[in-house]
Amino acid sequence: MVARTYTPPLGGHPPQTDLLTGRAVFTEAYAVIPRDVLRDIVTSYLPFWEDTRAWILARPLSGFAETFSQYVVEVGPGGGSDRAEPDPEAEGVLFVMEGELAVTVGGQAHRLKPGGYAFLPPSCGWTARNEGSEPTRFHWIRKLYERVDGIDLPEPLFRNDHDIAPEPMPLTEGRWATTRFVDPNDMRHDMHVTVVTFQPGGIIPFAETHVMEHGLYVLEGQAVYRLNQDWVEVQAGDFMWLRAFCPQACYAGGPGPFRYLLYKDVNRHAKLAGPWPARRSA
Repeated sequence: MVARTYTPPLGGHPPQTDLLTGRAVFTEAYAVIPRDVLRDIVTSYLPFWEDTRAWILARPLSGFAETFSQYVVEVGPGGGSDRAEPDPEAEGVLFVMEGELAVTVGGQAHRLKPGGYAFLPPSCGWTARNEGSEPTRFHWIRKLYERVDGIDLPEPLFRNDHDIAPEPMPLTEGRWATTRFVDPNDMRHDMHVTVVTFQPGGIIPFAETHVMEHGLYVLEGQAVYRLNQDWVEVQAGDFMWLRAFCPQACYAGGPGPFRYLLYKDVNRHAKLAGPWPARRSA
């Protein structure tokens, strides 16, 4: 098994001796939220979650994310929620970075360890508990599910990054590969959350420009990423948001793999009437 690491936020608070200079960027086309700004002061508490705090990385907002929200959630030992998702139309993906999380759906418990992935469809009534002795840190990506007449809801799904072989992109000799947790041809799913891996020196050799919105959280390694007209350095623990049609590419640097958790909206017609999203997000 290949050793894989997942870097959560630093937390804490910087000393008065630190320099102000940083890498945070917010533009109309993209945002970079580096790991050194994900401190205790920017966390939020969530209704009906005990001993829990969250770094909210993206939310539906004019001029920012439109289709999704993304949190990094920290749950202390014994903490969690029996009323985890407040919106009956929201689907979710969980991805565990540290600790363990017991997720229960329909009376069946699933224990997610680092690399653990869960897809949770709308109104499935899932609960989450940290039954261990150390804090658990995980991503929670939420999206309003786009129902289509004649297409059923997808069922809950539980996987682990360590158990899935990454699929190499064509003509890359394995330098660029994607770990897929759901079948990309399954039309029941209107979002994909994957892990993208670049080996040292691997590149995206063209400026991707497409309709899909992205959230990218760097799990491991470092790279120089092209966002719109700019090149920015990113490393493990950084988050990037890219609006639809923002040109993007990267060069992977450093001695080890560059890996990130990727969100994108897929498999639905473009909406022809606004505002978007069409309904509030809880």
